[in-house]
Amino acid sequence: MQSPRVTTPEPPWKTRKSFSRSTLGGQKGFSEIDLKLEMVSQDALRRTLFPLGGLTKDFVKKIAAENRLHHVLQKKESMGICFVGKRNFENFILQYLQPRPGKFISIEDSTVLGTHKGWFLYTLGQRAKISGLREPWYVVEKDGTKGDVFVAPRTDHPALYRDLLRTSRVHWIAEEPPAALVRDKMMECHFRFRHQMALVPCVLTLNQDGTVWVTAVKAVRALAPGQFAVFYKGDECLGSGKILRLGPSAYVLQKGKSRSRAATEGPSDGNGPGRDPTP
Repeated sequence: MQSPRVTTPEPPWKTRKSFSRSTLGGQKGFSEIDLKLEMVSQDALRRTLFPLGGLTKDFVKKIAAENRLHHVLQKKESMGICFVGKRNFENFILQYLQPRPGKFISIEDSTVLGTHKGWFLYTLGQRAKISGLREPWYVVEKDGTKGDVFVAPRTDHPALYRDLLRTSRVHWIAEEPPAALVRDKMMECHFRFRHQMALVPCVLTLNQDGTVWVTAVKAVRALAPGQFAVFYKGDECLGSGKILRLGPSAYVLQKGKSRSRAATEGPSDGNGPGRDPTP
């Protein structure tokens, strides 16, 4: 008996809007599929079947309801550590890592605001729970050597925003790397580094070792080393690279400009910026 023939579409499968409802527009219903597949090889994708195809999550839940699969409908979405379940994050991590006490320090004036049990318990952008303080403070930098966590007083503080990062060697899904990037050493595209975040326009600069510099058109909140920057061109997922380095924050750049301006203008006696005293 002849085995059934399995055909695969040509050109090779690529992540498209049918699998990610918010690839360009950021609409609700976005599936995580492209943030999972950006590390898979094109050869593997040629042999991969997607039973749900381009169905949205809401439509799949409708099918589940019609077939009385109530456990599917009642299952809550995971917004924390996948497969760990509902539990205290700090207590869970400290079961595996020894505490490394450190200080919470204000990024603005270096004031020590409190202490913590380990810098590894915090990620950039999250709210820091500092004992004795009612107002919210947010993690903007971490010093793994000293164990200090630097915080800022607002969720939109400029210390949280950066427009430059460098990745590890990029894993490209279809082209290694894209022809346009090889030819011009630069390429316009979009990227994201978190599930459900809107795509950010950027320019990639290719390095000789296969890593890339990513320059965002506008500063992005809470970029963090260790996360993956996933790249898109139109409705196609190109691939991804692990974030290794970050450029200076908007806050650091603002302070640098202020110091530069003050040095250029020189001292003032009240008669106007940079004017020499009247003899």
